[in-house]
Amino acid sequence: MTKTKKVLLINSHLTYQNWSEGTLNHSFIQKAKEFFESKSFEVLYTKIEEGYNPEEETEKHLQADIVILQTPLNWFGAPWIHKKYVDEVFNFGLANKTFLANDGRSKEIPGQYGSGGYLLGKKFMVCGTWNAPKEAFSNIDQDLFRGKETEDLFLHITSAYRFCGCDIVPDYNSFDIFRSKTMAEDLENYPKHLAEVFGL
Repeated sequence: MTKTKKVLLINSHLTYQNWSEGTLNHSFIQKAKEFFESKSFEVLYTKIEEGYNPEEETEKHLQADIVILQTPLNWFGAPWIHKKYVDEVFNFGLANKTFLANDGRSKEIPGQYGSGGYLLGKKFMVCGTWNAPKEAFSNIDQDLFRGKETEDLFLHITSAYRFCGCDIVPDYNSFDIFRSKTMAEDLENYPKHLAEVFGL
């Protein structure tokens, strides 16, 4: 009997009235949901802002074959509620030894730091919405990011998943969201990216 594959979609948007209502991030969530359902995946969903139970979120991660974080980039990072979510959920996964039992090192076998994770075979991806324009990245002449890629700025997010054994796949982004006229195109192209990075 074939096991139904599952994807966990995590929405880290934090509402700021009259500034950031979360419409675009919700649209990306819906687009991903439709895509994975069309591929016969069961979709698990968490909107952090609406509350969560760390034990239940740990179980969702254990069930999921794929985890996608949908997030705005507020001051170059995910909203603070996402860090709280990671601290609580991953600490629960450490305490019950389902995400990992140690950092991969021991007195007997030195090992490599970050090689003790149990979430092997799972894949993690970030989908971000930015005020920053695409041209600000991958360009050493840009003073702010100095040639850095989006994946470099996501390192503080992806490292927690890699530490627990997940494979990190290339991120997807919508840039310059307050000025750009390409958001509809970004949404339209999102399923193509999902199909490519997840081999679907």
